[in-house]
Amino acid sequence: MADVLIIEDETIIRQAIMRLLERDGLHVTGAESVEEALANGPLSHHDLIVADIRLPGRNGMDLIEAAGDVPVIIMTSYASVRSAVDAMRRGAVDYIPKPFDNDELRMTVERALREHTLQRQNAALRAQIDADYPVTGIVGHCAPMQGVFERINRVAPTDTTVLILGESGTGKELVARSLHEQSHRRDGPLIAVNCASIPETLIEAELFGHEKGAFTGAERAREGLVEAANGGTLFLDEIAELPTAAQGRLLRVLQESEIRRVGASQSRRVDIRLIAATHQDLPALIRVGDFRDDLYFRINVMEIRLPPLRERSEDLPELAQFLLEKACRRLNRPTMAFSKDALVQIQAHHWPGNVRELENVIERAVILTDGSEVSASDLALKDADGDPAAERMDLSLEEYFRAFVRTHEAALTETELAKRLGISRKALWERRQRLGLQRRRQAG
Repeated sequence: MADVLIIEDETIIRQAIMRLLERDGLHVTGAESVEEALANGPLSHHDLIVADIRLPGRNGMDLIEAAGDVPVIIMTSYASVRSAVDAMRRGAVDYIPKPFDNDELRMTVERALREHTLQRQNAALRAQIDADYPVTGIVGHCAPMQGVFERINRVAPTDTTVLILGESGTGKELVARSLHEQSHRRDGPLIAVNCASIPETLIEAELFGHEKGAFTGAERAREGLVEAANGGTLFLDEIAELPTAAQGRLLRVLQESEIRRVGASQSRRVDIRLIAATHQDLPALIRVGDFRDDLYFRINVMEIRLPPLRERSEDLPELAQFLLEKACRRLNRPTMAFSKDALVQIQAHHWPGNVRELENVIERAVILTDGSEVSASDLALKDADGDPAAERMDLSLEEYFRAFVRTHEAALTETELAKRLGISRKALWERRQRLGLQRRRQAG
């Protein structure tokens, strides 16, 4: 239930507003002055404040700064443009002229509360994302990663185009997000596109948009992903997969800051920062004619090369523990730790799939571990001599789920199965339905 504070020195008006908002299910308190409101407790305890602009002692305008992050709606008998502008400039979220219409007041309060709730939810979501994927503190203290951090810090505040190079699974998208979040474009969109995941026949329309009737099936005009990134950052992962025609269109965007939708006769202005990434050797692709050299020179203004995980052995214990804590949070499992033999295996492994492989191995181990400690056998990695500890490392999480359920369902109840998997019984049932994995009936 949202908490609203009404500050109005006229008792009849204050009580009328309180009754009106209470009928909408809000918790409403009142005060005659700013001083009384402050004496009753911190303003931060409220979700919204509605205050008259003219009050005994300090006026309603003074309240706006004291309210901090709590939104304030100003009421004024002087419904002039000047008073409204002054209130909004001081930080009020809205104003209501007196005498006011009851429905207008209710709608204004509802809108302010809804926007405040969204802001808090966004802040909470951003905090959770930052906890799972730290932007300014990417895990790693080895010398190669220190070089990466230095480049990020230098280039992030600029609009310079960046090319991120590294093997698959090294964290190229995380670096792109860090560059965006530390730039002046942080409040704009970050549009991430994996060029390898879009069919070649559709990629130009997806990236650059199209007009109605531009091709068969184009029943209406559509904004492309480049336009969607206007005012923000466009991250093109696996840029080497772009067809030659799309490379030419992208080059024009970078050179002219213009985009022309497929089938359009007029160009549109766009303001984007491009960050590109690939695990391929672009100069080699240029030599065989698969990548344009002019586009390469355009995107390779600042290069950030991510080291593979096998070159970051000193980072492995810290990185593994970070990923373990993250997996436990996501799977709703108690805090876990690695045994000594597990850490030895982690540091001995070659990690051809880099951080992504490490993350998947740890997530599988969390699912299969009963206690609070992840052992070497739970990881199912090859030992230092290359002998396989288990074959399950090649399984996907879905295949793991199938195998685990079929292996243990005869001995465990659904509740016990769900607990071992680190999910709710409802989630277990839903996943069974999706995979067509009905519980087998026991013979006899």
